[in-house]
Amino acid sequence: MALRAKHTGVRTVALIGIDGSGKTTQAHRLADELTEAGIPAGYRRNAGGRHWVGRVAALFGCDDAEALVGRRGMLAIESVLRWLAILRTMLRRTVSHEISVMDRYAFCQYASLRARGARPAAERRARLAYRLFPAPDVTFLLAVDPAVAQQRIDRRGYDHESMDYLNAADRAYRSLPEFPTFVVIDANGTPDQVAAEIQADLAARRAALAAPVPAPRRRPVVRALMLAAGPLLAAFAVLGFQLAESL
Repeated sequence: MALRAKHTGVRTVALIGIDGSGKTTQAHRLADELTEAGIPAGYRRNAGGRHWVGRVAALFGCDDAEALVGRRGMLAIESVLRWLAILRTMLRRTVSHEISVMDRYAFCQYASLRARGARPAAERRARLAYRLFPAPDVTFLLAVDPAVAQQRIDRRGYDHESMDYLNAADRAYRSLPEFPTFVVIDANGTPDQVAAEIQADLAARRAALAAPVPAPRRRPVVRALMLAAGPLLAAFAVLGFQLAESL
């Protein structure tokens, strides 16, 4: 393990990328390896629920989630569910000394909206709601050839994505205004190779990683929610409007 067993100045690490890029595998692995190195870390999944809605759709005889609720409806549901997942992650962070290793983040929602042809207004509303959440300290974009990604998706056997969508998603991530802030990782290799590249980048940040960080104040979750009541209500209003408009 390339990282030293010290508390770090990095509190949040996000792994993002198209479906089949290996986000979940690498996020689990990074959280485990940080913990083994003496740096408490927790895996946090910020999924949008598309797979779950797809399973519900299958019960009703539909081919996929969009066949059940429509493209715009699924994008709205995805925006709300991912927002709630990130909120849960951030609330956990307020009462924990762990590094949050996040499998997906708000950027994934913006890319999904672009890749699936949502109107610009939908992304503007999503950004307004998601601005409540701070940017991760480090965001790794796992860049993979869409053809390789499709092979991985087909191997796991429980879903499928078209090449058209995977190519659109790849372009969407690279078109985001936040793209220059991402650390781009070549995710075409083996899991060991990808993990080594992530570790190498974190090792290069040793000066920042070794910097002492004041322990976060332990605030009861209820108090944290009260302090966030205004922004939360505003975000729910935006997301609710998007959902109502889409259904």
